[in-house]
Amino acid sequence: MDERATHVPLAERMRPRAFERLRGQDHLLGKGKILGQLIESGTLVSLIFWGPPGSGKTTLAMMLARHFDLPHTFFSAVLSGIKEVKEVMARAESHRRLYGKPMIIFIDEIHRFNKAQQGAFLPYVERGDIILFGSTTENPSFEIIAPLLSRTKVLLLNALTREAMSLILDDALADEAHGLGGRNLRIEEDARGVLIEQSNGDARRALNTLDLAASLTSEPSIGLETIREALQKRTAVYDKAGEEHFNLISALHKSLRNSDVQAALYWLARMLAGGEDPLYIARRLVRFASEDVGLADPQALAVTLRAKEAYDFLGSPEGELALAEAVVYLGAAPKSNRVYAALQRVQKDVEEHPHEAAPLSIRNAVTDLMKEVGYGRDYRYAHDEALGTSAMETMPERLRETVFYEPGGMGFEKDIRKRMDWWREAKDRIRRGGG
Repeated sequence: MDERATHVPLAERMRPRAFERLRGQDHLLGKGKILGQLIESGTLVSLIFWGPPGSGKTTLAMMLARHFDLPHTFFSAVLSGIKEVKEVMARAESHRRLYGKPMIIFIDEIHRFNKAQQGAFLPYVERGDIILFGSTTENPSFEIIAPLLSRTKVLLLNALTREAMSLILDDALADEAHGLGGRNLRIEEDARGVLIEQSNGDARRALNTLDLAASLTSEPSIGLETIREALQKRTAVYDKAGEEHFNLISALHKSLRNSDVQAALYWLARMLAGGEDPLYIARRLVRFASEDVGLADPQALAVTLRAKEAYDFLGSPEGELALAEAVVYLGAAPKSNRVYAALQRVQKDVEEHPHEAAPLSIRNAVTDLMKEVGYGRDYRYAHDEALGTSAMETMPERLRETVFYEPGGMGFEKDIRKRMDWWREAKDRIRRGGG
C-alpha cells in the first residue's frame, strides 16, 4: 500500500468500490431487488438513503454515480450553504441543455436543510436537470418535505449486523491494497466482540478504531486491551461527522445539570462548531428538560420543544439562537429528577411483578358476568364527590402504601407537593367519616 495512503482513514480506504463488496444491504442489491432492477434497466431516479451512521449510505450513492457514469457532486449539508448548492444546480441545468444528461447532486445529511432550503431542489428535480441523492439518519417522513419526498424513492439501509461487521473487519485485515493486509494482523475473538459491540453497527467507527488499534500494537495479534485503548482514544476526539461526540454532549448535559449557564453555552458552541447535528442537540435538550428539570419547571419541556420547532423552521445559522435560548433557560431553571427516578422505580416494580391485578372497583364491567363477579362494584365517580375524590383504592393491594414519586423542594414541585398533600388529607378525612 502507498505510504501516503496511510494518512487517509481506513474507513475511507476500505470504502467498497463494487456492489458485491457492500456488506449488510442484500435487501437492496441483487437480482429482483430495487437497486438491482435499476442497474439492470439502466434507469436512475432521485433517491433518499435512510439509515444509521456507518451503514453505507454515502458508499452506495458513490457506487451508483460511478456505475451510471454521470457527472456528480457531493455536498455536506453541515458544511455547504444553499447558495453553493444552487450554483452547482445552475451548472447542472446548463450541462443538461448542452449534453442532454442530468447531474447527480448528493446531499449528505439532507435533513439538516430546513423546509425552505429543501424546496429549492424541487424545480431542478422536476425538470430532470438533476438526479438528487440525499442521505439521512432521520425519518424522511418527518424531516423531508412532502413534495420532495413524493419525487424521490426512499431506500432504507439496515443497521449492520454483527456478522456484517465481522466480515468488514476481515476485509480490512486481509486487503493489501487498501487495508491492513500487508501487516498480517489478526484480531482476537474477545477483542473483535468488544469492537463490534462498541461500534453499534457503524462500519466507519469500527474500521477507524481498528486502524488506531493496529497503530498501537507491534504484535501480530490485536488483543482486548489494545482495542479498549483504541476505543478510549477514539471517543476522546470530536470530529465534524459527529462520530465521536459523546464527550461534548456529556459536558453540555452535566453543565446544565449543575446550573452553569456559561459552561453550557460554551459546550453548545463547541458542538455546533464541530458540525454536530443541531436537531440531535435539540433532542438532547428535550430529554434534559424531562429528566433533570422535570416538574420543578414544567415550562422547560415546552421551551425546548419550541426551540426544536424554531430550528426546524429557520435552519442554520439563525435557528441556532433558539437552541442557545433553550440552553440558557434550562441552565437557569430549578432542577428535579424526581419524576425520572419515580418512573425508574415503577418500571423496575412492573418488570419484577408484571401481573398485579387491578382492584375490582376500577375494572370496566362490559358484560353481565363481569358485573356479577364484582367488576366496577363500589366505584366512586370523583366528579360527584364533595371533595372531588373518594377513599376508593386504585392501587394493587401489594402496593397500597408504596410511594414512587415524592416531589422535591425546587420550583413548581413545591406546589405539586402541596396539591398531593391536599388530596391525601382529603382522602384521609373521607376515611375518618369527615368528608
